[in-house]
Amino acid sequence: MMTPTRLLDRTMIVLSVVLGGGSILLLASMGSIQFVHLGFSNPIVLLWDTVLSFLFFLQHSGMVRKTFRTRSDLILSPRFHGAIYSIASGIALIIVVVLWQKSDIQLFRLEGLTLWIARACSAAAFLGFAWGIHALGGFDPFGLRPIRSHMHGRPDQPLPFAVRGPYRWVRHPLYFCVLILIWASPDVTADRLLFNVLWTAWMVVATILEERDLVADFGDVYRDYQRMVPMLIPWRGPMHA
Repeated sequence: MMTPTRLLDRTMIVLSVVLGGGSILLLASMGSIQFVHLGFSNPIVLLWDTVLSFLFFLQHSGMVRKTFRTRSDLILSPRFHGAIYSIASGIALIIVVVLWQKSDIQLFRLEGLTLWIARACSAAAFLGFAWGIHALGGFDPFGLRPIRSHMHGRPDQPLPFAVRGPYRWVRHPLYFCVLILIWASPDVTADRLLFNVLWTAWMVVATILEERDLVADFGDVYRDYQRMVPMLIPWRGPMHA
């Protein structure tokens, strides 16, 4: 018979994968599908989409901070940190995608050679994203590793700091690839441009905040890495091993 603790662990795993992974797949449909049409005028559409974006930013960046994790330890086991973050982020992202309103102001649409260049950039970004995930080795986007370790009675071992693959060119290659995907959109309306600008700015701010946590975790090792490798744009050659 399954114990309540094991049932909770399995439930958290399922929710994290379904909501976290499903929200990312749903995001890929953004721009091509409008799930809910609220009938707003164009100025209200942009204001509404801005509010949705900032609600996601607050959730996503707030919950990842160490202060939030410290407070959550008073209520939940630390093994659930990653899964709770994935579940909450998934719910927030689903809300953004489902309630996002499209503007009927068409700014531009790529055609011909520029369209193929944009598609090539998107394809390269997808490959770069996959390369970055592979280079991480124990990539755990849904926070499942500590839960599985608990289920098997093993201590959760934090991954050591290592620099491999695209991380020799840029400290955050996954974010860099996402930025390419955001700006390689061939069909740009007013709401899409708003999305590109707001989410790019947020990613830069979120990356800076994440860097502070990484310095706190790894100390001088990460400070040396910062001096040798650019943060978001790979503008120089790779770091030598």
